[in-house]
Amino acid sequence: MSRVSKISTGTMISTAALLGITCGFMDVPVVNTIATTLGDLFIRLLKLVSTPIIFFSVLSTLTGMGNLQEAGILGGRVFRYTLMTTLIAASIALSLFLLLDPANHVQGLDIANSVVENQQTGYLKYLVDIIPTSFIEPFAQGQVISVLFLAVILSLAILTVPVERRTRLQQLFEDLFAAIMKLTAGILKLLPIAVWAFVTTFLHEITEESIVTNLALYFLSILLANLVQALVVLPLLLSWKGLSPVKTFKGMFPALSVAFFAKSSSAALPVAMEAARSQLGVSERIARFSFPLCTTINMNACAGFILITVLFVSSLNGMSFSPVEMFSWIFIATIAAIGNAGVPMGCFLLASTLLATMNVPLALMGVILPVYALIDMLESAINVWSDACVTCIVDKETESSPVVSRQQA
Repeated sequence: MSRVSKISTGTMISTAALLGITCGFMDVPVVNTIATTLGDLFIRLLKLVSTPIIFFSVLSTLTGMGNLQEAGILGGRVFRYTLMTTLIAASIALSLFLLLDPANHVQGLDIANSVVENQQTGYLKYLVDIIPTSFIEPFAQGQVISVLFLAVILSLAILTVPVERRTRLQQLFEDLFAAIMKLTAGILKLLPIAVWAFVTTFLHEITEESIVTNLALYFLSILLANLVQALVVLPLLLSWKGLSPVKTFKGMFPALSVAFFAKSSSAALPVAMEAARSQLGVSERIARFSFPLCTTINMNACAGFILITVLFVSSLNGMSFSPVEMFSWIFIATIAAIGNAGVPMGCFLLASTLLATMNVPLALMGVILPVYALIDMLESAINVWSDACVTCIVDKETESSPVVSRQQA
């Protein structure tokens, strides 16, 4: 039933995109007005759930790591390699974005002229006012960095409270996050309508030849960033730790296939744990601990997609970034990816959320969406591949540290 639903949704989105192209070139005033209105309504709904998604996803993830002692040993190892590989993925993405320059020779789209002036100062405020003056302010004003900051420091504080209180709080945050995701799932059912609205508005505002090359370079940037991470960075990390990349890949191939076709690293979790134990000899304790944690926080491909997409869409909408601002997006994309849920379209939703809270029009996201289905498949497989690499490395390090192994047992 779910497979039929997915195929049906994909068909509806593709059909909506085609209708949007037709309506955009027809340039009927009434249709353009309807499309603009529907697009604005969808953006409002997205903003409604944007900051709660980021806040509760990060909070439920970090508070679920156990106490500080556990996080400092086994959890610390998993988190260290997760953070390292995700930072590398975001750095590669930024390098390719600067090298290929998919937003080159574009002065800014007409649909964003009313937003750009305000956002230049708004983005600088992001960098200056990371620490908010009140707890409510970041949510009311859509300050993503401040929301992330609050989630991290609150998580660290919760990890120090007595275990019974910490358990209740962690369960509360997980339940709230699940409720927000249910609401988000309902909003995402409106995607075909939103895609039609975005594509219609987009083609009404710009000429086709001014964007086709930019979109091609954008997709090439994401593809290369993913391939470099999967085929170069992660195998080198395995080799550095004395593990065989080829053997690891062969052992994890069933899980990678599930992730690719299901477009979800969470869906591949049971297969990944079994493959690691039976094919690669990873201890059951490490597999049961590392894979669920990695599935939640280890999103290499997502970090690259978020960074390139946010910079690309923002630049095409007239925003400019200083070198320092671009560099800061390595860390923003990394933190956002760590808080992402391993579900279909999770990266797309997070990128849209960041753009929405920055007041950047989302018309381009509607154009990107029909192709994102293929990107999502590749990203899900790469995320599981990274999970397997981190788990195998942690397992080997734990084996070589019998004292730590006995403590955790």
